[in-house]
Amino acid sequence: MSYKVLLVDDEPDILEFLSYNLQKNNFKVKTALSGDSAIETAIVFKPDLIILDVMMPKMDGIETCKRLREMKEFSQTIIVFLTARAEDYSQIAGLDAGADDYIAKPIKPSVFLSKVNSICRRLAYEKQTPVAESSLLQIDKEGYLVIHKSKEVHLPKKEFELIDLLSSKKGKVFTRDEILSKVWGNDVVVGDRTIDVHIRKLREKFGSSIIKTIKGVGYKLEL
Repeated sequence: MSYKVLLVDDEPDILEFLSYNLQKNNFKVKTALSGDSAIETAIVFKPDLIILDVMMPKMDGIETCKRLREMKEFSQTIIVFLTARAEDYSQIAGLDAGADDYIAKPIKPSVFLSKVNSICRRLAYEKQTPVAESSLLQIDKEGYLVIHKSKEVHLPKKEFELIDLLSSKKGKVFTRDEILSKVWGNDVVVGDRTIDVHIRKLREKFGSSIIKTIKGVGYKLEL
């Protein structure tokens, strides 16, 4: 399967460099030089993956991501940020905006392709059947939908995968290493705060008591 990737950066040289590396590996690629153009292109192109620069003039990557997430057709699309800023606050702001992951600049072709291929492998092998049900929570993989207390909740992809994992074995405590491996993949490097941000966002949506922290171990779902 040939996946569609939308690249967004205000630097043409970076777009050309990334496009070349993706196209020679059989990806279908579209590019955009601004946030506004990215949204317009995404509506027509319907990408499987959006790779989005954070630091852009006018509408930056974080605002662009927020606007995409507000649109139903992109609520589950994987969005990865390109960022030259390594500070925790920049990464957390991106995750809060709805991003699934980030890639730090300067970009090495081998690392870039490894991350993109890892994402696409997870897309290819996702199961398409409901996996968890309770009186309070239902998870439907086919519809990428969580029903909580009879209300539909649409989540960004990583939040969905995280609550899906936590609900897959009732009462099980998942370690941070297990979560990173099964949700982000062994060959994907993410920041130390990534899990914390996603857990916080799930608690905001489903209640602070739904996910219990087991100090020094990990997390479990409380239903």
